[in-house]
Amino acid sequence: MILLLAVVAGLLAGSVRAWRGGRRLAAPNLRLVWLVPVAFLPQWLAFYLPATRKLIPDDLAAAVLVGSQTLLLIFAWFNRDQPGFWALGLGLVLNLLVIILNGGLMPISPGTVARVAPDAPPDAWQMGRRLGTGKDIVLPVTAMQLWWLSDRFLLPPWFPYRVAFSLGDVLIAVGAFWLLWTIGDKADDGDQAWDKHDDTLPQGQSVIQRRTKQTGNRSGG
Repeated sequence: MILLLAVVAGLLAGSVRAWRGGRRLAAPNLRLVWLVPVAFLPQWLAFYLPATRKLIPDDLAAAVLVGSQTLLLIFAWFNRDQPGFWALGLGLVLNLLVIILNGGLMPISPGTVARVAPDAPPDAWQMGRRLGTGKDIVLPVTAMQLWWLSDRFLLPPWFPYRVAFSLGDVLIAVGAFWLLWTIGDKADDGDQAWDKHDDTLPQGQSVIQRRTKQTGNRSGG
């Protein structure tokens, strides 16, 4: 959820930034993009699709989560030169680390579970077991490895959807927002082509003036 919010906010901010600068949004040149759907598809089947998530045992779900996070980390590494990917990659490293150290699932404390689902019946979850069909495992803080990297943060009370997230999730969201924010600052290929004529025009002339002059020159020719 926090990643989705960051993506929506980043696209809006990038669009406004591009509009104010008189530019079009420019898609980032990312490598190995195919790794993203390959990584998310198993997660979707294991944790989100009702028809399949109940059929997948906990051990397999843990393997899916670790494998998916590893693929996303490889994707982040190959795109580390792109804006925001160092934050995104660091968030993936932190999440993968705490997941591996706690048996392959993301730890969450009973207190956080109670805050996320205050109306849940007492038998809705068990200590040391996977929380429903999700990616979390309920553990006391004293039994967690690196408890400060667990799913322990919540969205504000006024937000209509309750969900817990980790420090790694925050960094991933920051990286995604940063990347989408920067795409509103990139000139498109057309602008870059016109900019090649800067040396032949008076200093301070605008892009529109440059294009008008070039159009006039073509008409006259």
